[in-house]
Amino acid sequence: QVQLVESGGGLAQAGGSLRLSCAASGLTFSSSAMGWFRQAPGKERKFVASIDSTGDRTYYGDSVKGRFTISRDNAKNMVYLRMNSLRPEDTAVYYCATGPYGSDYANYDYWGQGTQVTVSS
Repeated sequence: QVQLVESGGGLAQAGGSLRLSCAASGLTFSSSAMGWFRQAPGKERKFVASIDSTGDRTYYGDSVKGRFTISRDNAKNMVYLRMNSLRPEDTAVYYCATGPYGSDYANYDYWGQGTQVTVSS
């Protein structure tokens, strides 16, 4: 079965950086678009970034554009989210997911368990 396992979350100071990783198994990774979403307490799950199956196309939510970078390594079945210039409002549980390239979380069919990112001011 499809498994997505996120790692790399933790505590960072405002202005700092973190890199999230997502290890995928049980799917043809090189044919799968991937996405990152986040959910803060009491709020809806929101789109962060998406990458197509080859890595040629990327798409970002407005709140992270210019600060976050999504990438993938198809040889390792890994997708990454590099987060720079972190802000307290980036605090959330971050999820990776597989589905069609794009921002609508309803279209993503497999999800990881999430990793907590906390940014202190």
